Amino acid sequence: MPSRAVSRVDSKLIDRLLSISDPWLQHAIRADILKESKESLAGLRHEALEDGRVKRYLEDVSDFHGTLVTNHKNPELPLHKLLFLLDVGLGRDTPEIESAVGQIMGHKEGSGVYQSLTNVPKHFGGKGEDVFGWCLCDAPLLLTALIRAGVDYQQHIKQGVDRLASMAGEQGFPCTVSETHGTFRGPGRKGDCCPYATLAMLNLMAETEEHRGGDAARNGVDAILSLWGERRERHPYMFYMGTDFCKLKAPAMWYDILSVADCLSKFEWARSDERFQEMAGIIRGKQGEDGMFTPESVYQKCKEWDFGQKKAVSPYLSFLCIRLLMRLDG
Repeated sequence: MPSRAVSRVDSKLIDRLLSISDPWLQHAIRADILKESKESLAGLRHEALEDGRVKRYLEDVSDFHGTLVTNHKNPELPLHKLLFLLDVGLGRDTPEIESAVGQIMGHKEGSGVYQSLTNVPKHFGGKGEDVFGWCLCDAPLLLTALIRAGVDYQQHIKQGVDRLASMAGEQGFPCTVSETHGTFRGPGRKGDCCPYATLAMLNLMAETEEHRGGDAARNGVDAILSLWGERRERHPYMFYMGTDFCKLKAPAMWYDILSVADCLSKFEWARSDERFQEMAGIIRGKQGEDGMFTPESVYQKCKEWDFGQKKAVSPYLSFLCIRLLMRLDG
């Protein structure tokens, strides 16, 4: 018999989640869901910073450009680790995060777009050298990280956001790279939107008042929803929305049902779309009788975290799913 899903998020469910969470996640829950003040969370923040896994992530982001960005699906990238740390409520008052922010801001193209250190092989159209440049798989994430870190938007971020948003097509965003990456393009037709680039841009535009309701965001949302509606026929740039896509997985850093639904849920008009409701219903249907969620797929490089296994409830995955359900249930 299928488990009975908890239909709404309530205080008892949050209390239950807090009771099974480590300090770093308790900090995230209290800061993000319960909206408790930074001052009241000082002790919990100190405990979170003492966690060995958090310490290792902080060490890695403090050498932000020490890892080449050659595979955007790699959870070991300092960029993904920085977004994770920011998402659990840590900020620029943490020296390693302040260092990462400074290193990001030290490499900006004249158009206002920040750059990553990448090596695109010559046979893929690049220089075959370690060079700073950007593509729509990482530039939006860098800008998102700066926004979440509290960097001044008008002075340091707006120009880059406007530049990237101007690249929108009628259906999402194309695979686009800076001149330093030569003629590189992902494995797809030039006219197709890149689903992951579109998702990254939507997450960025959701952070900005001026772009959240604009045509680029609306077309991007529709592009992703159209791909879901036609998922058996259309797989641009080899991004599929099949069985593996529908497995719950954390962190939400790639192209899977939780990452996509979480992103789309930030746009109020998308929540009532029947295609989005179908995605949300799949996630809701995976909620256990206790209201928690268990990973169905994992990143092997995350095995030291509670979301790096498939045998037991994951507090962090549950946090992501519950936060999404709260957004939907109002």
